Amino acid sequence: MSKWQIPPAGGHLDLADGIYFQNMTGKEVQERLKKNDVIIIPVGSTEAHGPHACYGEDTFLVTRMAEQVAKRTGCTVSQPVWFGTHPYHHIGMPGTVPVDEDTFTAYLSSIIAGFWNMGFRKQILLNGHGQEYVIPTALHRFARRFQVPSVLVNLNWYYAIPDYLKDKEHGGVLETPFVHADEAETSMSLALFPEMIKMEDAVDTKFHGFLPKGHIDSAGNIYQRPIPWYAHVGGGTIEIKGNPEGVVGKATLADAEKVRPAVNALLDYTEKLVNDILEKFPAGTLPPADMTTNRFTAEELEDYLRGPLKGGKHIYVIAWPPY
Repeated sequence: MSKWQIPPAGGHLDLADGIYFQNMTGKEVQERLKKNDVIIIPVGSTEAHGPHACYGEDTFLVTRMAEQVAKRTGCTVSQPVWFGTHPYHHIGMPGTVPVDEDTFTAYLSSIIAGFWNMGFRKQILLNGHGQEYVIPTALHRFARRFQVPSVLVNLNWYYAIPDYLKDKEHGGVLETPFVHADEAETSMSLALFPEMIKMEDAVDTKFHGFLPKGHIDSAGNIYQRPIPWYAHVGGGTIEIKGNPEGVVGKATLADAEKVRPAVNALLDYTEKLVNDILEKFPAGTLPPADMTTNRFTAEELEDYLRGPLKGGKHIYVIAWPPY
């Protein structure tokens, strides 16, 4: 029997049950930091996912994942980033709300700074949307600007389980390659928040690529082809022309049972990541300053590491704005 609840009984976004930072009191957070100072920041999007799926699909995927991991590990989860950046071919789809890359990376680096200042110096940005080529920039913007010891990780959920998302032609269980709002993504949604998926409205569409197969990868870069899905312009149609339905693939083939092993494997990995970070750096400890920053000595860092609530300095003394 799996240790994970698939599907979950419901979400925790508005519950005061020790999952979400924004739902906790100041005293509760201070007590939590003594035991576990890892925070998961779900990074999603608001995006068209066809007539059968909710616009917040990418966000609910990562919040439901993070909630289960937090319950088992004791880490904290931030309320999600609801609006993401988008590749050019998504632009113009009604219901898709794209944020400019410069604005997006500045925003994320500001979130990182705020949680670092609070005491969450170990952060996992759990991404549920096709913006994995942008999020690392936010991490590096923060690291360059502040140069303080931290553990910052960008985890794109689909990168953790590529073999589980492959089609039968490549040794997987799915009938079709993973693209968007299709068999794979809808199956994951059915496994994590079935109450928001209306399969009676699901549709099938075709992917419209211009180049022969073998050059450009599909979503998640799970086949490791030479060109990642985001590393081209003009290799296929824009969505509003080729797939105005908001689905790229066969959503009608979705079934939660197909991806149950995938969800289990993903949650197992994310749990291990949190636990491994804490085992290497227990609560209150960080990578050594003399090996991770050239701006400060260990003595100079003490005030910032102590923080403003314990007689130290806040991080914004180093730099403002935080991006």
